[in-house]
Amino acid sequence: MTYEEMQPLLMRELRLYHYPIAVRFFFDPAEVEEFKTSCAEIESPLKPLTFCQWEIAARMQGKIVYGEKHDLSCQNARYCFAWKDLDEAEIASQLKYAGNREQAERFAKSKPRLPEGLLGIAVAPLAKAGVFGAPDTVHFYCDPMQAYHLAVDYMAALGVHPLQTSIMTNSSACGGNVWTHMNQSFNLLPACSGSYSAGKTERSEVNVMIPGAQIEKVCLRLMERIDRQGSSSLIRPGDGFPGADICKNCPLIAFRRRNA
Repeated sequence: MTYEEMQPLLMRELRLYHYPIAVRFFFDPAEVEEFKTSCAEIESPLKPLTFCQWEIAARMQGKIVYGEKHDLSCQNARYCFAWKDLDEAEIASQLKYAGNREQAERFAKSKPRLPEGLLGIAVAPLAKAGVFGAPDTVHFYCDPMQAYHLAVDYMAALGVHPLQTSIMTNSSACGGNVWTHMNQSFNLLPACSGSYSAGKTERSEVNVMIPGAQIEKVCLRLMERIDRQGSSSLIRPGDGFPGADICKNCPLIAFRRRNA
């Protein structure tokens, strides 16, 4: 499947509110240069923003955003992207979650980190992922029901059960994508305080990350389910709104036209 085919399938069958976000980590200067010269749609932050704010433009406005270290204001994200070392400020940022300084330092050290040498990061709606070759991760901002069905299709497509995920303090969007990329595994985690206040998770969305190399398998599994059962697992055949299967399709919840 192409990325242009995957996005409308996921949007339609999972009733997503936002575009799935393709995330690409650049380590090769030649690939960065090729991306910059071949794509005319690239936008960059006017002033330093958080990583989850970069993603707003991709998921809500369909924009392709490229940012580097100087474009990133979030120190927690800088640490996960290996754009800064562990310092007192990073440890101090954990103190509001940890019981003491020793625990705060241990929490910080246990966060996932990219290898040294990251040059920049691009985010784009999944349909436009081809502009940078292929995504390293695909990030969904979705509700718990949508997240569950992404997880179910992932487990069926990859043959993984039970599915283990990774939640960390104040690094949901940035650290969650890094963890998925480094472990090549599905992740599901709630918004951290930073992504709630700065990343506009105003519907109490949760984060789902899927490795870019595996997203096609998930989409093919979704199509298989539709072919076999008539719809995605989220909706019932012929019904355009998710959740109509309330109370296990109870026959008492039914309506008819008054003039029928």
